[in-house]
Amino acid sequence: MNAHRVWAEVDLDAVTRNLAVIRRRAGPQTRIMFVVKADAYGHGAVALAHHALRCGVGALGVGSSAEALELRASGVRAPILVLGTLIDDEMDECLRNDVHMALHSSDRRAKLQELSKRLGLKAKLHLNIDTGMGRLGVLPHRAIELMREVKQSGHLELAGVMTHISAPDGALAASTHEQQRLFEGVLREGREQRLLSGWIHMANSAALFTDLRPRYDTVRPGISAYGVMAADMPGVDELSPAMSLRSQVVFLKDIPQGYAVGYSSTWRAPRPTRIATLPLGYNDGVPWRVGNKAEVLVRGRRAPIVGRVSMDYTTIDVGHIGGVQVGDVVTIIGRDGHESISAEEIAAHAGTIGYEVTCHVGKRVKRVYTGGTELVLPAMPPAALPQRWSAPAAPMRNP
Repeated sequence: MNAHRVWAEVDLDAVTRNLAVIRRRAGPQTRIMFVVKADAYGHGAVALAHHALRCGVGALGVGSSAEALELRASGVRAPILVLGTLIDDEMDECLRNDVHMALHSSDRRAKLQELSKRLGLKAKLHLNIDTGMGRLGVLPHRAIELMREVKQSGHLELAGVMTHISAPDGALAASTHEQQRLFEGVLREGREQRLLSGWIHMANSAALFTDLRPRYDTVRPGISAYGVMAADMPGVDELSPAMSLRSQVVFLKDIPQGYAVGYSSTWRAPRPTRIATLPLGYNDGVPWRVGNKAEVLVRGRRAPIVGRVSMDYTTIDVGHIGGVQVGDVVTIIGRDGHESISAEEIAAHAGTIGYEVTCHVGKRVKRVYTGGTELVLPAMPPAALPQRWSAPAAPMRNP
């Protein structure tokens, strides 16, 4: 009998193999900033961050100050960069916890200078240059002046210069090369005026796997480390998906032909069949839109999802699979015997991307970690992890 209604198995050895592929593509002298935002794309940020650091990554990237502080509270001492922006009330704790921050404007530079001076600390800033994403960052023609302001501010340090690629296919898109041209122009002028300092980073997973050059001294892989990439991306066959999402049958019901299943009766049995109910729904990582479209694995065979996916339950047709019992393991993402279902397959049925599928694996889904003893680089001694352990039920807080 399985102890959990629904659980996500995260294979740390798969992450290790993926990091090895990333290291080979990035080159031995390039710093790897492992992106663990959105709870490591649903895989569990604290566990994944500690494992990646043991594998030799040089820094971590997150999306918010709360994510950075959670990692600090868990014992991470490596550099952490908040890739996004901060609101004013978040800056104090980031400064006190030596968190690197992205810089987007002169106004924010002034506020950080004032706060850093009052606290007697130095803020480590990565200037974000907007070369085409259009969300955050300073426009290229204003970047040099902002570099100068940082250099003249006694409590600020230019710890890096970055930009964000907008094209999902990396170097295969003409827009990426235009973004790089703009970025290179700022870097060149910054060097000429002796204002440039810190790490230089542009390449994300897509850029790495489409061989964007130059890579500069730092790269920011995220989704590739978890083995979730579009099937047509070069080199995707070298990656191993790290997450498997599983549940179990909690109820079986034999229904007659024509019987309706689920909200709004969107599915009616074309023949007498058996329906299995699973205790997970769109709060647990099964997108609402895959009702009557996607399949799951039961006893090594595919079974269609029938009826609408609800918040807490999903129903499947197992009338063609003999011997199904309450308690049988059901695989939503992952492998069972010779069959497998990827996050990208689920995403295709939902009209979304694989990133969203793993990120939506909710908080009530238990994360169970396996492996983790094989490392890419002996940068740190491996922790005494058992072969199978579970993440804390609640996030760790600052002491």
